Amino acid sequence: MLHKKDVLNLEGKVAVITGAASGIGLGTAQLLSAYGAMVALVDVNPKGEEEAAKIQREGRVADFFKCDVTSLEEVKKTVEDIKNKYGRIDILFNNAGVTVRKTVVELEEKEWDFVLSVGLKGTYLMSKFVIPVMAEGGGGSIINTGSGWGLKGGDKAAAYCAVKGGIVNLTRAMAIDHGSQNIRVNSINPGDTDTNMLRDEGRQLGFEEKSFLVDSAKGRPLERLGTPEDIASAVLFLASDLSKWITGTALVVDGGGIA
Repeated sequence: MLHKKDVLNLEGKVAVITGAASGIGLGTAQLLSAYGAMVALVDVNPKGEEEAAKIQREGRVADFFKCDVTSLEEVKKTVEDIKNKYGRIDILFNNAGVTVRKTVVELEEKEWDFVLSVGLKGTYLMSKFVIPVMAEGGGGSIINTGSGWGLKGGDKAAAYCAVKGGIVNLTRAMAIDHGSQNIRVNSINPGDTDTNMLRDEGRQLGFEEKSFLVDSAKGRPLERLGTPEDIASAVLFLASDLSKWITGTALVVDGGGIA
């Protein structure tokens, strides 16, 4: 006989979130903390300290850790600091990412390197140092931010598509390698989500902001852009016991955009 369980309860769990000062990362920090997780907001942007303080004022546990996820030394120290503060890490949301809306012909080498370094190298470095801590604690859940364009491609976003496609397959490889340590690894693949990053994409392409957002919502069965909370809800699912037999999957969260 099955009995109802509070499977979304994250009390006692520690969640590390990169790119947490704004957008999807911040929305996820807010949601996971609402479900009881102690959240470590990791970002190069010092605004994360203000956001952590707001979460604290709600009576929840949150701290900001300033870190450049492309730096091995900074990532190693940050993970050590988080472990020293909380004693464990149960959830890692590798969310930090940037984009430059250009073709391979238009891209400067430094732009290519920047996009790949933040997205792919950042995911690698955070995972490299968090996984041993997670395994020591008996396992956990890693969620990597891919993209619908990591599955089907898109226009004028060559470096971004390369990163997100790499993240999707890196996720599968990590799931295979670390399943025996009771570590689940999945990717979420959002469609256009109303964040500062999306609005900046419009500016890069020379569009007026309002019309760009309207156009980005077109063609989706649900007829709207995503919100940070929409994506955060998918992270909550993959972080919780509701998904305890799911690993290596690429979960699309895009309002039906690639249906």
